[in-house]
Amino acid sequence: MSTRRTLPFVKMHGAGNDYVFVDCFRHRVSNPARLARLISDRHFGVGGDGLILILPCRNADLRMRIFNADGSEAEMCGNGIRCVAKYAYDHGLTHKRVMTIATGAGIKTIRIVTARGKVVRATVDMGVPALRRRDIPMTGDPESNAIAVALPVGNDKYEVTCVAMGNPHCVIFIKDDPSEFPLEWIGPQIECHPAFPKRTNVHIVQRLSESEVRMRTWERGSGITLACGTGASAVCVAGALTGRTGRSILAHLPGGDLRIEWRADGHVFMTGPAVESFTGLWPLRR
Repeated sequence: MSTRRTLPFVKMHGAGNDYVFVDCFRHRVSNPARLARLISDRHFGVGGDGLILILPCRNADLRMRIFNADGSEAEMCGNGIRCVAKYAYDHGLTHKRVMTIATGAGIKTIRIVTARGKVVRATVDMGVPALRRRDIPMTGDPESNAIAVALPVGNDKYEVTCVAMGNPHCVIFIKDDPSEFPLEWIGPQIECHPAFPKRTNVHIVQRLSESEVRMRTWERGSGITLACGTGASAVCVAGALTGRTGRSILAHLPGGDLRIEWRADGHVFMTGPAVESFTGLWPLRR
Protein backbone atom coordinates (compact mmCIF):
# COMPACT_ATOMS: atom_id res chain seq x y z
CA MET A 1 0.00 0.00 0.00
CA SER A 2 1.41 3.38 -1.00
CA THR A 3 1.02 6.72 0.69
CA ARG A 4 1.17 10.10 -0.98
CA ARG A 5 2.87 13.28 0.03
CA THR A 6 2.99 16.55 -1.88
CA LEU A 7 5.59 19.07 -2.99
CA PRO A 8 4.54 22.76 -3.02
CA PHE A 9 5.45 24.62 -6.22
CA VAL A 10 4.99 28.04 -7.80
CA LYS A 11 4.35 28.55 -11.51
CA MET A 12 6.02 31.73 -12.81
CA HIS A 13 7.03 33.23 -16.12
CA GLY A 14 9.16 35.95 -17.62
CA ALA A 15 7.70 37.17 -20.93
CA GLY A 16 5.95 33.82 -21.34
CA ASN A 17 9.06 31.71 -20.70
CA ASP A 18 7.40 29.64 -17.97
CA TYR A 19 8.89 27.40 -15.30
CA VAL A 20 7.82 25.48 -12.25
CA PHE A 21 9.73 26.73 -9.19
CA VAL A 22 10.38 24.85 -5.96
CA ASP A 23 11.56 26.57 -2.78
CA CYS A 24 14.42 24.33 -1.61
CA PHE A 25 14.97 26.50 1.45
CA ARG A 26 11.89 24.73 2.78
CA HIS A 27 11.57 21.57 0.67
CA ARG A 28 13.78 18.88 -0.83
CA VAL A 29 13.85 17.46 -4.36
CA SER A 30 15.71 14.15 -4.58
CA ASN A 31 15.65 13.61 -8.36
CA PRO A 32 15.22 16.98 -10.11
CA ALA A 33 15.90 15.66 -13.63
CA ARG A 34 13.06 13.14 -13.36
CA LEU A 35 10.76 15.68 -11.71
CA ALA A 36 11.50 18.19 -14.49
CA ARG A 37 10.37 15.72 -17.16
CA LEU A 38 7.16 14.88 -15.32
CA ILE A 39 6.13 18.28 -14.02
CA SER A 40 6.95 20.15 -17.28
CA ASP A 41 4.63 17.99 -19.37
CA ARG A 42 1.88 20.27 -20.67
CA HIS A 43 -0.66 17.43 -20.93
CA PHE A 44 0.03 15.23 -17.89
CA GLY A 45 1.95 17.62 -15.60
CA VAL A 46 1.80 21.23 -14.51
CA GLY A 47 3.30 22.34 -17.82
CA GLY A 48 6.31 24.54 -18.40
CA ASP A 49 9.62 25.03 -20.15
CA GLY A 50 11.36 23.37 -17.22
CA LEU A 51 11.93 23.20 -13.49
CA ILE A 52 13.91 25.69 -11.38
CA LEU A 53 15.08 24.99 -7.85
CA ILE A 54 15.66 27.93 -5.47
CA LEU A 55 18.36 26.97 -2.98
CA PRO A 56 20.46 28.40 -0.12
CA CYS A 57 23.98 29.51 -0.99
CA ARG A 58 27.08 30.39 1.04
CA ASN A 59 28.66 32.90 -1.34
CA ALA A 60 25.51 34.54 -2.76
CA ASP A 61 22.06 35.47 -1.49
CA LEU A 62 20.67 32.28 -3.05
CA ARG A 63 21.31 29.73 -5.78
CA MET A 64 19.27 28.44 -8.69
CA ARG A 65 19.41 25.18 -10.62
CA ILE A 66 17.66 25.00 -13.99
CA PHE A 67 16.37 21.79 -15.54
CA ASN A 68 14.97 21.82 -19.06
CA ALA A 69 11.74 20.03 -19.94
CA ASP A 70 13.78 17.01 -21.12
CA GLY A 71 15.53 16.75 -17.74
CA SER A 72 18.89 18.12 -18.88
CA GLU A 73 20.45 20.77 -16.65
CA ALA A 74 21.08 24.25 -18.04
CA GLU A 75 23.72 26.71 -16.88
CA MET A 76 21.66 29.89 -16.93
CA CYS A 77 18.16 31.22 -17.65
CA GLY A 78 17.65 34.96 -18.01
CA ASN A 79 13.87 34.91 -17.64
CA GLY A 80 14.02 32.32 -14.87
CA ILE A 81 16.51 34.28 -12.78
CA ARG A 82 14.22 37.31 -12.72
CA CYS A 83 11.45 35.06 -11.40
CA VAL A 84 13.80 33.64 -8.77
CA ALA A 85 14.52 37.20 -7.61
CA LYS A 86 10.78 37.91 -7.49
CA TYR A 87 10.07 34.80 -5.47
CA ALA A 88 12.94 35.50 -3.06
CA TYR A 89 11.74 39.04 -2.37
CA ASP A 90 7.99 38.43 -2.42
CA HIS A 91 8.24 35.38 -0.14
CA GLY A 92 10.73 36.84 2.31
CA LEU A 93 13.88 34.87 1.50
CA THR A 94 15.66 38.23 1.20
CA HIS A 95 14.68 41.88 1.62
CA LYS A 96 17.43 43.14 -0.68
CA ARG A 97 16.53 45.13 -3.78
CA VAL A 98 19.90 44.28 -5.27
CA MET A 99 20.65 40.60 -4.79
CA THR A 100 23.14 38.01 -5.97
CA ILE A 101 22.11 34.63 -7.35
CA ALA A 102 24.55 31.79 -8.04
CA THR A 103 24.00 29.92 -11.30
CA GLY A 104 25.84 27.34 -13.35
CA ALA A 105 27.27 30.31 -15.28
CA GLY A 106 28.53 32.11 -12.17
CA ILE A 107 27.06 34.62 -9.75
CA LYS A 108 24.67 37.16 -11.26
CA THR A 109 23.54 40.47 -9.79
CA ILE A 110 19.85 41.41 -10.08
CA ARG A 111 18.22 44.77 -9.34
CA ILE A 112 14.47 44.52 -8.72
CA VAL A 113 11.64 47.02 -9.26
CA THR A 114 8.56 46.71 -7.04
CA ALA A 115 4.97 47.91 -7.08
CA ARG A 116 2.69 47.54 -4.06
CA GLY A 117 5.34 45.52 -2.28
CA LYS A 118 5.79 42.92 -5.07
CA VAL A 119 8.47 42.59 -7.73
CA VAL A 120 7.17 43.45 -11.20
CA ARG A 121 10.39 43.52 -13.21
CA ALA A 122 14.13 43.19 -12.77
CA THR A 123 17.42 44.05 -14.44
CA VAL A 124 20.05 41.32 -14.59
CA ASP A 125 23.76 41.74 -15.16
CA MET A 126 24.17 38.84 -17.59
CA GLY A 127 27.96 39.17 -17.59
CA VAL A 128 30.43 39.38 -20.45
CA PRO A 129 29.62 37.31 -23.55
CA ALA A 130 32.14 34.70 -24.66
CA LEU A 131 32.85 34.55 -28.39
CA ARG A 132 35.65 32.03 -28.87
CA ARG A 133 34.57 28.68 -30.25
CA ARG A 134 36.16 26.83 -27.35
CA ASP A 135 34.00 28.81 -24.90
CA ILE A 136 30.68 28.36 -26.70
CA PRO A 137 31.61 25.43 -27.29
CA MET A 138 31.75 24.98 -31.06
CA THR A 139 33.97 22.94 -33.33
CA GLY A 140 36.69 24.57 -35.44
CA ASP A 141 39.68 26.68 -34.46
CA PRO A 142 39.17 26.98 -30.69
CA GLU A 143 40.59 30.53 -30.56
CA SER A 144 38.49 31.87 -33.44
CA ASN A 145 35.08 33.54 -33.30
CA ALA A 146 32.01 32.35 -35.21
CA ILE A 147 30.70 35.66 -36.52
CA ALA A 148 28.63 35.49 -39.74
CA VAL A 149 29.93 32.04 -40.68
CA ALA A 150 28.22 29.44 -42.85
CA LEU A 151 26.63 26.47 -41.10
CA PRO A 152 25.44 23.60 -43.34
CA VAL A 153 22.06 22.18 -42.26
CA GLY A 154 20.79 19.42 -44.50
CA ASN A 155 20.82 20.75 -48.06
CA ASP A 156 20.92 24.37 -46.92
CA LYS A 157 23.44 26.75 -45.39
CA TYR A 158 22.70 29.41 -42.80
CA GLU A 159 24.78 32.42 -41.84
CA VAL A 160 25.17 32.12 -38.07
CA THR A 161 26.78 34.11 -35.30
CA CYS A 162 27.46 32.14 -32.13
CA VAL A 163 27.71 33.59 -28.63
CA ALA A 164 27.95 32.09 -25.15
CA MET A 165 25.99 33.85 -22.40
CA GLY A 166 26.88 31.19 -19.85
CA ASN A 167 25.13 28.81 -22.27
CA PRO A 168 25.51 28.39 -26.05
CA HIS A 169 23.53 30.38 -28.63
CA CYS A 170 23.32 30.28 -32.41
CA VAL A 171 21.81 33.43 -33.93
CA ILE A 172 20.43 33.59 -37.48
CA PHE A 173 19.23 36.88 -38.97
CA ILE A 174 16.59 36.69 -41.69
CA LYS A 175 14.73 39.32 -43.72
CA ASP A 176 11.21 38.03 -43.16
CA ASP A 177 8.98 37.64 -40.11
CA PRO A 178 10.40 34.85 -37.89
CA SER A 179 6.88 33.47 -37.40
CA GLU A 180 7.08 32.24 -41.00
CA PHE A 181 10.37 30.40 -40.45
CA PRO A 182 10.13 26.57 -40.03
CA LEU A 183 11.72 26.67 -36.58
CA GLU A 184 10.04 23.45 -35.47
CA TRP A 185 12.00 21.68 -38.24
CA ILE A 186 15.30 23.58 -38.37
CA GLY A 187 15.58 24.25 -34.62
CA PRO A 188 16.24 20.67 -33.49
CA GLN A 189 18.65 20.09 -36.38
CA ILE A 190 20.82 23.02 -35.32
CA GLU A 191 20.43 22.27 -31.59
CA CYS A 192 21.96 18.82 -32.14
CA HIS A 193 24.32 19.82 -34.96
CA PRO A 194 27.79 18.21 -34.77
CA ALA A 195 29.28 21.71 -34.62
CA PHE A 196 27.90 22.08 -31.07
CA PRO A 197 29.21 19.34 -28.77
CA LYS A 198 26.97 20.48 -25.89
CA ARG A 199 24.06 21.33 -28.20
CA THR A 200 22.88 24.92 -28.60
CA ASN A 201 19.95 27.31 -28.36
CA VAL A 202 18.76 28.64 -31.73
CA HIS A 203 17.34 32.11 -32.45
CA ILE A 204 15.73 33.36 -35.66
CA VAL A 205 15.85 37.16 -35.78
CA GLN A 206 14.41 39.89 -37.97
CA ARG A 207 16.02 43.33 -37.77
CA LEU A 208 13.34 46.01 -37.53
CA SER A 209 15.70 48.93 -36.94
CA GLU A 210 19.07 49.69 -35.38
CA SER A 211 17.44 49.43 -31.95
CA GLU A 212 14.66 46.89 -32.44
CA VAL A 213 14.37 43.22 -33.43
CA ARG A 214 11.74 40.50 -33.60
CA MET A 215 12.85 36.97 -32.68
CA ARG A 216 11.78 33.38 -32.07
CA THR A 217 13.65 30.77 -30.07
CA TRP A 218 14.24 27.05 -30.09
CA GLU A 219 15.63 26.31 -26.61
CA ARG A 220 18.08 23.51 -26.03
CA GLY A 221 16.22 20.77 -24.18
CA SER A 222 12.82 22.50 -24.24
CA GLY A 223 11.91 23.22 -27.87
CA ILE A 224 10.08 26.35 -29.01
CA THR A 225 9.56 28.79 -26.13
CA LEU A 226 7.84 32.18 -25.92
CA ALA A 227 10.98 33.97 -24.73
CA CYS A 228 14.65 33.44 -23.87
CA GLY A 229 16.57 35.98 -21.80
CA THR A 230 20.05 34.64 -22.46
CA GLY A 231 19.01 34.32 -26.10
CA ALA A 232 17.88 37.93 -26.39
CA SER A 233 21.20 38.93 -24.81
CA ALA A 234 23.07 36.86 -27.40
CA VAL A 235 21.00 38.46 -30.17
CA CYS A 236 22.01 41.93 -28.99
CA VAL A 237 25.67 40.93 -29.07
CA ALA A 238 25.33 39.23 -32.47
CA GLY A 239 23.50 42.23 -33.92
CA ALA A 240 26.23 44.62 -32.79
CA LEU A 241 29.04 42.34 -33.98
CA THR A 242 27.53 42.01 -37.47
CA GLY A 243 26.62 45.70 -37.76
CA ARG A 244 22.88 45.06 -37.89
CA THR A 245 21.99 46.80 -34.63
CA GLY A 246 23.46 49.05 -32.01
CA ARG A 247 24.43 47.89 -28.55
CA SER A 248 21.02 48.62 -27.03
CA ILE A 249 17.90 46.92 -28.39
CA LEU A 250 14.28 46.19 -27.65
CA ALA A 251 13.67 42.53 -28.46
CA HIS A 252 10.12 41.52 -29.32
CA LEU A 253 9.48 37.87 -28.47
CA PRO A 254 6.20 35.95 -28.79
CA GLY A 255 5.66 36.21 -25.02
CA GLY A 256 6.64 39.85 -24.53
CA ASP A 257 9.48 42.35 -24.78
CA LEU A 258 12.96 42.41 -23.26
CA ARG A 259 15.30 45.40 -23.14
CA ILE A 260 18.97 44.48 -23.71
CA GLU A 261 22.05 46.68 -23.43
CA TRP A 262 25.63 45.64 -24.17
CA ARG A 263 27.51 48.27 -22.21
CA ALA A 264 30.95 49.70 -22.81
CA ASP A 265 32.45 47.64 -19.97
CA GLY A 266 31.50 44.47 -21.88
CA HIS A 267 28.63 43.44 -19.60
CA VAL A 268 25.19 42.70 -21.03
CA PHE A 269 22.19 43.92 -19.03
CA MET A 270 18.69 42.54 -19.51
CA THR A 271 15.47 44.07 -18.19
CA GLY A 272 12.11 42.33 -18.26
CA PRO A 273 9.01 41.29 -16.30
CA ALA A 274 8.56 38.58 -13.70
CA VAL A 275 5.07 37.20 -13.03
CA GLU A 276 3.71 34.65 -10.56
CA SER A 277 0.90 32.68 -12.22
CA PHE A 278 -0.29 30.28 -9.53
CA THR A 279 0.75 27.91 -6.75
CA GLY A 280 -0.02 24.24 -6.29
CA LEU A 281 0.90 20.88 -4.80
CA TRP A 282 2.60 18.16 -6.84
CA PRO A 283 1.81 14.61 -5.64
CA LEU A 284 4.82 12.46 -4.77
CA ARG A 285 4.61 8.68 -4.37
CA ARG A 286 6.79 6.86 -1.86
